[in-house]
Amino acid sequence: MQATAPETVLTCRALVLDMDGTLVNSDAVVERVWRAWAVRHGLDGDAIMGVVHGRQGYATMAALLPDRPMAENYAENARMLAEETADTEGIVPVPGAPAFLASLTGLPHALVTSADTALAAARMGAAELALPPVRVTAEDVSASKPDPEGFLKGAAELGFAPADCVAFEDSDAGIAAARAAGMRVVGVGPRAAALAPTAHARDLTAVAVERDATTGHITLRVTA
Repeated sequence: MQATAPETVLTCRALVLDMDGTLVNSDAVVERVWRAWAVRHGLDGDAIMGVVHGRQGYATMAALLPDRPMAENYAENARMLAEETADTEGIVPVPGAPAFLASLTGLPHALVTSADTALAAARMGAAELALPPVRVTAEDVSASKPDPEGFLKGAAELGFAPADCVAFEDSDAGIAAARAAGMRVVGVGPRAAALAPTAHARDLTAVAVERDATTGHITLRVTA
């Protein structure tokens, strides 16, 4: 007899969702753009790929080029964002993302991403996913993940305490930010597996969403 995969059940009032690596697989673009950046700056491409996920570009640059003036990081980040927004080749939805987002119709949920508005629209559009009506993008925060500001703003926009929200994330920086905000975290995909999230899903096909019509509580069933 085949063993049943373990299931984690979480109850919450609202969901806050990362984009890259969580809803959208944009790894092909991220690899192209950031490996080219590494070459321009004489850095090891393999090494920097462990840093870039989840952070805004200027924060990645600051971590990798600590002696460079921050003004240069902001200026180069603007150029990188334009390059990333124009490059949508290879962008696909994370498996299960269309059905998962459809299951959230009418439920309180927000997108909290390190992308700016243009990049978020480009990548969600390329993956043929609808943007959630509540969005917190790079323009809305003063600090990049792993700072919790974005998740705190997402919870506030939805009108719920962070403890009543569950975050969906894939990266070290993103999971750290959600935890710092006081949220439980569903880690999505292979990067999240080693980061000890509250629950781990291989992709969004492993997440079922139910709502109690009387209480409004949301139940998440996450299969490992």
